[in-house]
Amino acid sequence: MKLHRQFSAFALVGAIATAVHYAALIGLKELAHWAVIPSTLSGYCCGGLVSYSLNRRHVFDSDRPHAEAGWRFALVATIGFFLTWGFMRLFVENWDAPYLPAQILTTGLVMFWSFAGNRLWTFRNPPATKSDPTLS
Repeated sequence: MKLHRQFSAFALVGAIATAVHYAALIGLKELAHWAVIPSTLSGYCCGGLVSYSLNRRHVFDSDRPHAEAGWRFALVATIGFFLTWGFMRLFVENWDAPYLPAQILTTGLVMFWSFAGNRLWTFRNPPATKSDPTLS
């Protein structure tokens, strides 16, 4: 898939995962009265589960086995988790920004990391081996 089409598909999957993330964030913050940072990190995890399955199937069309792609996705997501934590802490706790605009900006920033990490490492198909009959 060409880069611009792949990024567009990634953005669509991201919109779905983001909706799940924001629903959890707002629900936990407004209904359960959790603090912003735990609410957004819980939402990030919920959205991440949606993101993995949709990205693997519809965006990157990966042949990499789940056992390998899963831990790679988790590592990229963990870095995204800490980026989310850092940006939200900076925006909300240090700069006193309202949490939803802060989350929108944070989502945009972390999206570029997630796309690059997943495209270039998580879901990149493994290189063909010499025993691969297609190389003969």
